[in-house]
Amino acid sequence: MAEYILEMRGITKTFPGVKALENVNLKVKPGEIHSLCGENGAGKSTLMKVLSGVYPNGTYEGDILFEGDVCEFKTIKDSEEKGIVIIHQELALIPYLSIAENIFLGNERVNKGVINWHETIMKTRELLKEVGLSENPNTLITNIGVGKQQLVEIAKALSKKVKLLILDEPTAALNETDSQNLLRLMLEFKKQGIACILISHKLNEVSEVSDSVTILRDGKTIETLDMKAKDMSEDRIIRGMVGRDLTDRYPERKPNIGEMLLEVKDWTVYHEHHADRKVLDQVNLNVRRGEIVGIAGLMGAGRTELAMSIFGKAYGRKISGELRKEGEVIQNNSIGQAIDNGFAYVTEDRKDYGLVLIQDIKRNISLTGLPKLQKASIINENEEIVVAETMRKRLKIKTSSIQQEVQNLSGGNQQKVVLSKWIYSEPDILILDEPTRGIDVGAKFEIYSIIQELAGEGKAVVVISSELPEILGICDRIYVMNAGRITGEVNRSEANQEVLMKYMTKTPSKGTGGA
Repeated sequence: MAEYILEMRGITKTFPGVKALENVNLKVKPGEIHSLCGENGAGKSTLMKVLSGVYPNGTYEGDILFEGDVCEFKTIKDSEEKGIVIIHQELALIPYLSIAENIFLGNERVNKGVINWHETIMKTRELLKEVGLSENPNTLITNIGVGKQQLVEIAKALSKKVKLLILDEPTAALNETDSQNLLRLMLEFKKQGIACILISHKLNEVSEVSDSVTILRDGKTIETLDMKAKDMSEDRIIRGMVGRDLTDRYPERKPNIGEMLLEVKDWTVYHEHHADRKVLDQVNLNVRRGEIVGIAGLMGAGRTELAMSIFGKAYGRKISGELRKEGEVIQNNSIGQAIDNGFAYVTEDRKDYGLVLIQDIKRNISLTGLPKLQKASIINENEEIVVAETMRKRLKIKTSSIQQEVQNLSGGNQQKVVLSKWIYSEPDILILDEPTRGIDVGAKFEIYSIIQELAGEGKAVVVISSELPEILGICDRIYVMNAGRITGEVNRSEANQEVLMKYMTKTPSKGTGGA
């Protein structure tokens, strides 16, 4: 057996005006978990797309050797036939097909040109058992949570006789329990001799399961680290990623908290499609000027539903309760009215709901403030350029030009464009839903600094995050939710992960809507 199952030698990939990869080298041993780390834009996903045939042979320079053979993949199917399967960060499942149909899509169990459904269902059951899922193979994907969808993707990979499994940010959208299940599954695959390449910004997970870590920076290989070495730590990985020691993960916080700005009273919301199902039940919370308030909770607790229903009733039906701004009752009956009332909402899903991916940076930034830029229904494009350039400099958006399409930016820079869009609307109240999801540790620090700057201007900031260290690191006060209710409220000085987790798992009783 070859010493390495995979060798990528001297990989160089160029896009118009940008060298995304330059002489990158990667070696993976059979049956090891090999993590790929680097800041957003370092080239991790690009390298994996070269490996898997998304970028076909001939569009890059360098060589790929798999099990000792030189490979020239023209398509994803070519790499899959060799046993290389990639699961992208954006899951590639079809919502209204069943689990079984998704697993064998393009790889159908066929007998004389007709799909053998009996075999399909039986094989699906075997694969689901292997990944620890007990779902009915006929269940539609839309009816299972994102954690289970990730496991279906892995079952799909196993159906293709995988030898090297590539996981790109597999736990970015998962809660702690689902994340741990996935990591345990990777360790189980390792015992079976399946090699894994893990791309993740969650360095605690990288440290937990990895045998080796290769670090990319600015499209170049920096180093490969042995995770079993005595001096190995998360800080050591960070130093390789950013090129320096990052002494603090969170900026120093010196809050200047003012008068009450937002009050939410007895906020009750019913499900959009199931009119009898109460999603939020008498939620009460408040935020002051200059204050950063966190909302913690497990997946399904109702945090995003709360944010969206407050922001122009963008979610839910039969919404009742009261919103007060500076003591006055207000109505947010539409998104336009919410914006006029000084609200901004940064969605957890920037690609689907936060950005127009095929538009450039300039137009995305100006979207919320177009009325300020127009005269007689004509947009002043020169002023729009000035606004976009000002925001680009203020938020340090890394780009060759504000004319660049946002779909070509890294995740961290895309998030800065979303923040720029809402900052330009001049809000008083910002609700930030998972503001650093899928963003590297260096870019996270920049986002935290922007959040602090906004609070320093006297704005009220609400941060929803599934990462408890993040909530604890940047928030002045924290509300905890479970099953659509507020189950606890904790000041920063009294908060720790154990306290928050206790409230996150507490069964809410009638009348626990919050103070």
